[in-house]
Amino acid sequence: MRSLFLSFSLLLPAEMKSFIRKRVAAYLIAGLLCMLLGSTKVSGAVPNKLVVETLRLNGNWTLKNKNGSLTLTAAVPGCVHSALLKQGLIQDPYYRFNDLEYRWIALDNWTYSRTFSLSSELRKRKKFNLVCEGLDTVSTISINGVAIGKTDNMFRRYTFDVTGLLKENNVIEVSFLSAVAYAAQQSAAHTSYKVPPDCPPAVQKGECHANFIRKAQCSFSWDWGPSFPTQGIWRAIKVEAYDVFQLTYLTTTPVYDPSINQWSVEVELFFDVAEMAVGHVTLLIPQLETQKTFEATLQPGLSRSTFLLPINKSMPVEPWWPNGQGNQSRYKLGVMVKTAGGHTLEAQTMVSFRTVELVQEPVAGSPGLSFYFKINGRPVFLKGSNWIPADAFQDRVTPDVLRRLLQSAADANMNTLRVWGGGIYEQEEFYDICDELGIMIWQDFMFACALYPTESSFITTVREEVIHQVRKLKSHPSIIIWSGNNENEAAIATDWFNVPLSKRQIYRNDYVTLYVNNIREIVQNEDKSRPFLASSPTNGDESVQEGWIAQNPYDPHYGDTHFYSYLEDCWDWKLFPKTRFASEYGFQSWPSFSTLQKISAPEDWSYSSNFTDHRQHHLSGNKEMLQQASLHFSLPASPDPLQHYKDTLFLTQVMQAQCVKMQTEFYLRSRSEIREGKGHTMGALYWQLNDIWQGPSWSSIEYGGKWKMLHYFAQNFFAPILPVALEDEEILLIYAVSDLQKDVSLSVVIKVYQWNSMEPVYVFASNSTEVQAGSATLAYKEPVKELLGRCGNCTRRSCLVTFHLEESGGQLGPANYHFLSSPKQAEGLQKPKLSATVEQQGGQYTVNLQTNAISPFVWLDAGDISGRFETNGFLMLTKNMTVTFYPWIPTSTSQLAKSLQLTSLMSLS
Repeated sequence: MRSLFLSFSLLLPAEMKSFIRKRVAAYLIAGLLCMLLGSTKVSGAVPNKLVVETLRLNGNWTLKNKNGSLTLTAAVPGCVHSALLKQGLIQDPYYRFNDLEYRWIALDNWTYSRTFSLSSELRKRKKFNLVCEGLDTVSTISINGVAIGKTDNMFRRYTFDVTGLLKENNVIEVSFLSAVAYAAQQSAAHTSYKVPPDCPPAVQKGECHANFIRKAQCSFSWDWGPSFPTQGIWRAIKVEAYDVFQLTYLTTTPVYDPSINQWSVEVELFFDVAEMAVGHVTLLIPQLETQKTFEATLQPGLSRSTFLLPINKSMPVEPWWPNGQGNQSRYKLGVMVKTAGGHTLEAQTMVSFRTVELVQEPVAGSPGLSFYFKINGRPVFLKGSNWIPADAFQDRVTPDVLRRLLQSAADANMNTLRVWGGGIYEQEEFYDICDELGIMIWQDFMFACALYPTESSFITTVREEVIHQVRKLKSHPSIIIWSGNNENEAAIATDWFNVPLSKRQIYRNDYVTLYVNNIREIVQNEDKSRPFLASSPTNGDESVQEGWIAQNPYDPHYGDTHFYSYLEDCWDWKLFPKTRFASEYGFQSWPSFSTLQKISAPEDWSYSSNFTDHRQHHLSGNKEMLQQASLHFSLPASPDPLQHYKDTLFLTQVMQAQCVKMQTEFYLRSRSEIREGKGHTMGALYWQLNDIWQGPSWSSIEYGGKWKMLHYFAQNFFAPILPVALEDEEILLIYAVSDLQKDVSLSVVIKVYQWNSMEPVYVFASNSTEVQAGSATLAYKEPVKELLGRCGNCTRRSCLVTFHLEESGGQLGPANYHFLSSPKQAEGLQKPKLSATVEQQGGQYTVNLQTNAISPFVWLDAGDISGRFETNGFLMLTKNMTVTFYPWIPTSTSQLAKSLQLTSLMSLS
């Protein structure tokens, strides 16, 4: 048709040629869309269509323990704990002390079984595979009494050839071995040398030898979560039947050639081939009027074919951008495979066009190397947090749960999450949502805070894990980097495990074997489009030069750093590392009372209760929170025990929010400067975004989705443009931090208040300062003494400073504040009379606040009504203020008014 059109067009005027070309293209595209972008399953009524029949085995199975004393129905996907809970055989595992009460579940061996039938039509297929997307973790699988395979890795997809084994009626059994017992056995069998750590710290109340099993490391406990070493079929399980071949992976990688301004897409098709096939592969992106056909030969067995699809240069390509930087454009790509015998197979996927580069190069005025990301050639400051598993029981992590958490990250102006290496590779919906929202992913492989064995069986299963995960995930534009592990370079370099000097080389060799010679090798073979780091924190290229383990992986002149300091004053910015990239830092807090109330009893509602102590898995964590809070705030003094407990929970959130704010703002303003050879910080990912259960942690979102005060603060300190302040040698400096894509001329408007008055005693607007796109620019500088000298009777203790940025007389970005002294030393700060009324505005609710005095850290709590406020934890300087509440579940004005509780810092006195 294309040749016919070209011949015919020679006879027509230019205008008619253009008209016909467009109409023909439209018809071709419409037809091919119908043909290529439909379901990959095709009705048997269509001749010569290759059909991969899928019999899904999800649903109800029979579950029993080793001695047969328990037999019950269990949902698949799912786990043993969830099945026991659903059948009423156990309470909520998160309730009170049940993590200890239910240890027996993980120590037993459990077997899943069910029957399934194959129709006579299906049994005519030539090839049958049992495909297990996720088995947790150590199991033996049998069909009709015949053992077909074993598993030892919850992160792998296992495929077993069951051709010739299936009948009309079949029985499948998946017999699991206790992960705790297996890990202990593997450790005991490793007799040549120890592979530490043996067990987690006692305060974590966990299980031992997590590093000897390829399972979520935090399922054996962590310092923010419980020990629930689950067993079960945690992802899909199915029988796939076909005749000629089937498509097992379909990946896309955008490729940009700047020399000719040309985008292409590298498409990889992975097949399981029953019989050799010769034919053609057609690739099509209708939106870009791009199509090409390639010859292909598929050899029997596992086959991999790679094609490069050049994009029509006459069509503008919209790139994928991170949140806040532009649109998240995606395109449908259709695939049709047609064999010489006339068989066809169709599939579709999404492709996004973006490039990523990790820049490590010399920095003017500083030793070391830079460490920052360019997306589509543009330097981007990575701002966000770290992601942990959203539940110990993954069957409870629904797409709605993921959507709410990830939307909350985007709503707080985040553009990055680091998927931490002690959890899981997340489900497909997680990455789909991140693609949609523009949340970049720093993807760890699942190794954390431990040394690992390197015998051949362990390396083999890890290699299969990594190959599968890279192929499954590489098409997502949101993933911008692969990282080999969490903190294991640092663990060796700084000798976390007290290894004798004579034996340290053993572990260094193991490290290189696992992360460099295997994981890195696979990543570079499977995905050349993203950078790879062996660890986090790391010195990056400098670590490579030092044999992959740097002498000091926390060196702020290179790479990324993790930094925690709980007892030193978090308001002292000079204590923070002026690093190139801050990938972990943070402070603990407790969740709200409404969250804890669901899994506790009245006798637990005290900061000194056994429950409070039990739930804290970080050594001295409860004490550290109060010590840090007491540096700047008066501790709760209510004589009522329950109110005292609630006030203490609230104060830990105030402390956490303020501490992380101080540290994050330090990193934000360090992006454009070098001080004492350090600086050019280009990333701030605090620890951590979400919770795995209801307990104290570093999170900014509680289990269940409720925002802590920190998350509301993040909404401000990650804003596209904001002012941040610091004092240096009694001089007040205010920076304008901009993530905008254009230069702006900004002035700083400063207001000074006395704590005992809601009217500012001094207002000042600075001269305009040119603030370049993507920079932090000093916009105001003045000694505090001179500023206060213009404010009447102001002293450090009696006054505070607020400030915002203005462009052409209009405010740009959020306002901010600077305390001239600790609030506990403030003079004139009064206990306010806070009140509120609630009105409905469509699907939202307006909370009208009133106060008679300046109110720091005003907190609105809707109790069990799921939703979030427009802003929260704020400094209220006006008598009246309106805040919008966005409910996530249906509610009413009366319900919200009844549940609403108001707190501020002075409520604690």
